[in-house]
Amino acid sequence: MSTITKVKTYDFRFPTSTTLSGSDAMNPDPDYSSAYVEISTSADDGITGVGFVFTIGRGNDVVCKAIESMSQVLIGRNTEELLDNMRIAWDLFVHDSQLRWLGPEKGVEHMAIGAVLSALWDIKAKRAGKPLWLLLGEMEPEELVSTLDFRYMTDALRPEEAVAILKEGQKGKAERIKHLLEVGYPGYSTAPGWLGYSDEKMVALAKEETQVKGFKQIKLKVGQNINDDLRRLSKAREAIGPDVRLAVDANQVWDVPTAIDWINKFHDFDLAWVEEPTSPDDVIGHATIARAINPIKVATGEQMQSRILYKQYLQANAFGIMQIDATRVAGPQEIVLEYLLAKKFNKPVCPHAGGVGLCEAVCHFAMFDYVAVSGTMDGRMIEYVDNQHEHFVHPTEIKDGNYVAPTAPGNGTEMTLETAEKYLYRC
Repeated sequence: MSTITKVKTYDFRFPTSTTLSGSDAMNPDPDYSSAYVEISTSADDGITGVGFVFTIGRGNDVVCKAIESMSQVLIGRNTEELLDNMRIAWDLFVHDSQLRWLGPEKGVEHMAIGAVLSALWDIKAKRAGKPLWLLLGEMEPEELVSTLDFRYMTDALRPEEAVAILKEGQKGKAERIKHLLEVGYPGYSTAPGWLGYSDEKMVALAKEETQVKGFKQIKLKVGQNINDDLRRLSKAREAIGPDVRLAVDANQVWDVPTAIDWINKFHDFDLAWVEEPTSPDDVIGHATIARAINPIKVATGEQMQSRILYKQYLQANAFGIMQIDATRVAGPQEIVLEYLLAKKFNKPVCPHAGGVGLCEAVCHFAMFDYVAVSGTMDGRMIEYVDNQHEHFVHPTEIKDGNYVAPTAPGNGTEMTLETAEKYLYRC
């Protein structure tokens, strides 16, 4: 038996605002940051579990304090008891009424819980000697479903339906694992799209990402000025040609009528989707926009704060493309449930990534989905931006526009602290 002996947080902030990397209509000067947590145990296996929450700067002040405060309940706990039944860990945090009062089940406390639960799943995967995507994909359906919380979900998805989905996913799983390891998982690039970039830089990057790196889709930020958007979209489409997909992202900047009017000026560019056209909490607004801009699809989800919002969006048919984020909700269990909901409602999931650690983290869930849930890559891809990968022990690799499947044990987010140390924030 081992016990949890220490929970340590790090506040890493990378000055991406100096190059305008990450700039968009809502966030003009983000500094990509990681509220990073390590969980140590008394076992002599040398394994440390890691998790994180991505922020764009000062948010780390709040998230690190939240992780430090809530995680102390783990000290002295039996590690094996938690790892053998991860629902215990979920209930320990998510069903703590005093923490729940701050949400409930959303916001800073929920994201902090996600970092801690991710670190526990990292230990579980490392002890099993498997990357997280494979650990999840090889769990027995009943075992995996037993870790999930179906409170508020049963009008959309019941536990027995989730088990049935995963049992169906057993068919052909070995072949999909082999294909994933050989070919990888489709990615798309947002590198050309930041609003702070000149037209010349945008066009050069659009050509590089598609013609050299092999991405089959790029994404541009929009929403500050309609004439600028139309000009940039025209130049981007000319640069990448008709066979590469082009998406846009408004980062929540519009209200509903403005979104409809603005997006309906984009029909000439054959867009794959328009992302986050309005508030991520506005289910009815997104449904209204989706109907009004058809056939352009709405994509959203990176800032949805809980499985309950995903359920409502799916029930209202409020998007055509579902997105997830690796650190917005309470860790792997909630993300697995989101993928099961997407399968039930037959919606493709294209995860949000790009910020420090997000590519490394979210690919595990997309690959788990392919292996054990949806069984397909059709219409699915993972966002990619080449930022801060050098600070990770096992950084994301891209080959011919595809994410290379991770093979190292764990969730992929362990940082090389020696290289990241100069970005450690000291107030």
